Amino acid sequence: MSRILCILLSTVFLIACKSPEARRPVSSKSGSFIDESIERNIKLREREEAYIKNIMEEHPEETYIASESGFWYYYNKKQADSLMSPEFGDIVNFNYNVKTLDDQLIYSKEDLKPQTYVMDKQELFSGLREGLKLMKTGETVTFMFPSQKAYGYYGDDNRIGINVPLKCEVSINSIIDK
Repeated sequence: MSRILCILLSTVFLIACKSPEARRPVSSKSGSFIDESIERNIKLREREEAYIKNIMEEHPEETYIASESGFWYYYNKKQADSLMSPEFGDIVNFNYNVKTLDDQLIYSKEDLKPQTYVMDKQELFSGLREGLKLMKTGETVTFMFPSQKAYGYYGDDNRIGINVPLKCEVSINSIIDK
């Protein structure tokens, strides 16, 4: 009896130690979806950039500046260079509005109320976060953001749809040094 039990346990042990075989994928996908997405994004960026450049050409009275981050802006009100710009952790109080590139108001300064933002420690769409770093207390700047610097593919789930480039007029009220 013990011999049968020993053989039975040895058999179970050998079967249990067998490594499982990897499952084969049900379907195989190529990189075509990613390639198509990249191509679609390139075309979207080119269309938005051409549209923004056309707006800038129509308004030669403004001195537009191209940011290193991929958006454009001009100063409505500029302060002396001696004032500080916000840095990581600084508390910035500002007002802003949000418009389409053809100046249709989406959110007014009254809708959005004065904002208090801790630089790079709170959520804010990337274009505005990067734009605030270029400003000083008392300045007002108009930014033109391509959709990837604004709300991109998701919109804001309210008034801003997907892939909508935006124009924002931003005024910094105060900067409190960290």
